[in-house]
Amino acid sequence: MKVQAEISLYPLRQNELTKPIRQFIQALESNKIKVELGPMSTFVTGEEPVVFESLQKAFEKLAQRYEIVLTAKISNACPEVNRDK
Repeated sequence: MKVQAEISLYPLRQNELTKPIRQFIQALESNKIKVELGPMSTFVTGEEPVVFESLQKAFEKLAQRYEIVLTAKISNACPEVNRDK
């Protein structure tokens, strides 16, 4: 099943916020999911197991280097998901 997630990453106690966010996006882009950047959040779309696995691996990778908070809203009923049916 296709799903779409709206995600936001918040690096904590960092002087430069863009570096960890860029690293997180790069980790997501290396998987077979669609990644769309927004000003305050990112949308990822793909098959449900791939999206969840991609988020998990990207989170684990960044959490080894930084203190982070990741928020995610995941749906199987978004317009992007429904267009591809």
